[in-house]
Amino acid sequence: MKRYLILEDGTTFAGQAFGDLTKEVSGEVVFNTGMTGYQEAITDPSYTNQLITFTYPLIGNYGIDQNRSQSLKATCTAVIVHQLAEQSFHYTSQESLDNFLKTQQIPGISGIDTRALTKHLRQHGTMAGILSKQAQVTNFAKAAQQTLTEKEPAYQTQYYSTNLAKHHVVLIDFGVKQAIIDNLLAHECSVDVVPYASDFTTIANLNPDGILLSNGPANPTDYADSLPLIQQLQTHYPLAGICLGHQLFALANGATTYQLSYGHRGLNHPVKNLITGKTIMTSQNHGYAVAADSLATTPLQVTQVEGNDGSVEGLKHETLPAISVQYHPEANPGPSDGNSFFNQFNQLMTEGVLQHA
Repeated sequence: MKRYLILEDGTTFAGQAFGDLTKEVSGEVVFNTGMTGYQEAITDPSYTNQLITFTYPLIGNYGIDQNRSQSLKATCTAVIVHQLAEQSFHYTSQESLDNFLKTQQIPGISGIDTRALTKHLRQHGTMAGILSKQAQVTNFAKAAQQTLTEKEPAYQTQYYSTNLAKHHVVLIDFGVKQAIIDNLLAHECSVDVVPYASDFTTIANLNPDGILLSNGPANPTDYADSLPLIQQLQTHYPLAGICLGHQLFALANGATTYQLSYGHRGLNHPVKNLITGKTIMTSQNHGYAVAADSLATTPLQVTQVEGNDGSVEGLKHETLPAISVQYHPEANPGPSDGNSFFNQFNQLMTEGVLQHA
């Protein structure tokens, strides 16, 4: 069955349909440079309303293992690949990628030149696209608005415990990955996951030792209603932020953010620590960044920068026990170089320099 990817500038790619064969969808067309980890990306809530282009030419060769999903369901809008593996081989594989996308009602397109598509996005910037059964659409703007979904928490309020717990973390869910919860548990933290619309009293009643702001989708300025809560929380508890949480931490302290031309989405992004001088390789997935020149009048200091474009990758508060990173320290997939972030967060909670409310 033919399917067409139509970009907002009129560029069109023709390919073969797989996954859900009935849907016509739209969203932001982005690319991921990872050689592995397609399942984790497809189930990462940060990809909400996005059509993911995988630059690695063969996708689906090791199938799907439900234990590797980062959310309760597939969260992207569509999947774009050059070649879809007809068979999958891995001892943990439970089903094919094609079948998984069918059951998750996510459409895909294969057989297109993903290298040409990626080069086009790098040259012209991330843009909207439509995955359609037709080679043309008469009203792109109208069609592109039809399948956008509301941002929603990846999980409802839930408690995760471990017998080794030394700290209790309240994780504010803007679209959290399961691997973040798993890493907190592995670092001897019990975790209460709460929706991002929760109020201060609800969180305080859980008696946390620390607050973690999760990753999530969309423009950070869309979450303006959450900034007063973050401002209040950081004065009562040690606080940390990851990805979107890093951007919201910056906004809550007076900084600004901007949209990157084509984002950072992959497993090989170098990040330099300005304090230690060391560079690590990181997993990243974001389309926005904190504006470095907006930090001068804030109480925030830059601790880490991206090795390729110099964008802000880490922050710390000058007087409060609060830190953040733009990359994904939990990886999944990707290198585990940034995992020490969870040790730093534990140290902030151990020092406990703030009085709880």
